[in-house]
Amino acid sequence: MAPGTLIFTGKKKVEFPNVTLIQYNMEGELRERHVKDAAPAADEGLNVTWYDVRGLHKIELIEELGKRYNIHPLVLEDVVDTQQRPKFEEYDGAIFLTIQALNFDVESLKVKTEQVAFYTGKGYVLTFQEDEADLFPGVRDRIHSSRGRIRKRGADYLSYALLDNIVDHYYVVLDQMEEVLEQLEADILANPGRESKEKIHNLKLQFIILRKSVAPLREAIGRFSRCENPIIAEETHIFLRDLYDHTIQVIDTIDTYRDMMSGLYDLYLSEISFRMNSVIQVLTIMSTIFIPLTFLAGIYGMNFDNMPELHWKYGYFILLGVMLAIGLGLIRLFKQKNWL
Repeated sequence: MAPGTLIFTGKKKVEFPNVTLIQYNMEGELRERHVKDAAPAADEGLNVTWYDVRGLHKIELIEELGKRYNIHPLVLEDVVDTQQRPKFEEYDGAIFLTIQALNFDVESLKVKTEQVAFYTGKGYVLTFQEDEADLFPGVRDRIHSSRGRIRKRGADYLSYALLDNIVDHYYVVLDQMEEVLEQLEADILANPGRESKEKIHNLKLQFIILRKSVAPLREAIGRFSRCENPIIAEETHIFLRDLYDHTIQVIDTIDTYRDMMSGLYDLYLSEISFRMNSVIQVLTIMSTIFIPLTFLAGIYGMNFDNMPELHWKYGYFILLGVMLAIGLGLIRLFKQKNWL
């Protein structure tokens, strides 16, 4: 295929694409509606337009948006190719960024990823995602209630707010995974078994997925925060730098949890080894106690005729007493040495 050919590589997760159009200005005007295509909207006096597209399998819709906003074909190709690593591209009068939205299923212990693409120009933001789930309820609420800075700023700040919403959810995912790690540690200390080993292996794979999804974002957000494109207002840069700090913090936290996973595996091996050593210790002590008793029983179990002790009236009871004394003496010795 020629470069710029649009081929949807993801999974069809919605029957029909859901396109929401939100327009607003600083004077308090707000319009929101669902649209079926990218037809030009009556936006006189509304300085920010946000197209939220959910469902990317309809190539015609993506091409319509591309024509209306003069989007480069390579950008549209990256939008429908949902296997992209997080990246940032700068174009004449626009910027393009892809990011991975994350969710963690506590039941299956699986990290679910979804690519979200942002295309931001002068006065408009286009967001593209595969799934029909709303990733930005907090941002929508702030737009509707006029809380915060969104309604007072331009499209560049809206793009930042949407990105920040996804990065903030990373903390939710990390908190959930931290709780799983703490519970797994308690389970290992209480009763390490095959299930604990399987959880450790599965979580190690999930942290690999997590880091592969987030680590490239360091470079992408870093370039975004240093971008000098005129569509980004000067007062927005401080928020982008804060977003970059959050990204670095998330990556550091992921690395810390990966180290914790290695520690949990070492703890699992230590607990298994300790329990095995405890069993071997008990068996060794029992063997040590019975070795002298077996020796005495073996001597007096021989079939020689000239063994005077066999004809003693109380020989049997004397032998039992000696064996009992030896056993009790060894047990006392082991307790003094804290072996029991």
